[in-house]
Amino acid sequence: MRTIRSPKKMSQAVRELVAAGKTLALVPTMGALHEGHLALVDRARKSADVTLASIFVNPTQFGPGEDYLNYPRDNRRDLALLRERGVDIVFLPQVKDIYPEGFETYVSVEKMTQTLEGASRPGHFRGVTTVVAKLLNITRPDVVIFGQKDYQQALTLRRMCLDLAYPVKFIIAPTVRERDGLAMSSRNQYFSPEQRAEAVCLIIGLRAARKAFKAGETSVRAIGELIRSEAKTVCPTVKFEYVAVTDFETFAPLKALKKGAMISLAARVHGVRLIDNLRL
Repeated sequence: MRTIRSPKKMSQAVRELVAAGKTLALVPTMGALHEGHLALVDRARKSADVTLASIFVNPTQFGPGEDYLNYPRDNRRDLALLRERGVDIVFLPQVKDIYPEGFETYVSVEKMTQTLEGASRPGHFRGVTTVVAKLLNITRPDVVIFGQKDYQQALTLRRMCLDLAYPVKFIIAPTVRERDGLAMSSRNQYFSPEQRAEAVCLIIGLRAARKAFKAGETSVRAIGELIRSEAKTVCPTVKFEYVAVTDFETFAPLKALKKGAMISLAARVHGVRLIDNLRL
């Protein structure tokens, strides 16, 4: 496995791959890898000749008071996991490589980022789209893969790729969950064992909503109340930022539940901010 830190050397490596007739699949990450990330790597290995993973904790997608400085970082462990999983190249730039002195150009997807995570975390998506646009420019992949857990992010980035004519195949892979249903997340490391047991409250609420929908419930308000009440039976201190029922493609709010709708939520469980979603 080859580790590259310089954007110029990364671009040169890509040119050599193209000259050799090789295709490239990219899995962008912020490190602190778990089985969810590694499932994306597995998908990438099946999608192209060469598998590339990037590790970069992107400062521009964190807002004031968020956990940028405390975000888990363990490059040695991450590189070992990627090597074991058969990754060919890891791109590991520093902040000064991605945002050199004088940097002032940003990429924004407008309407799609005004709701859900965009409303809760102003400026978050501008940071996400900008860094991914730069990663795509540096690595020029044939395929790029993201997970559905961050589904608003994934669809926003897919929109960006379409609008800016990136010649890349965009894959959104299913959410990977722990045995008890908790969506895998690097932030799960923040929990003590007791707190971790209560973090499952979010998927319990979502699954209760799906069961109610299958039984005939169509009220958005009732579903939201059900999710909150079911979650609180597991974690009485959970604090929801939002519970939303939207169109899967546009994030437009729905007045009534219907098949294919997306239920998304964000909540703080023992102070740790988690997101999750479930498609009906």
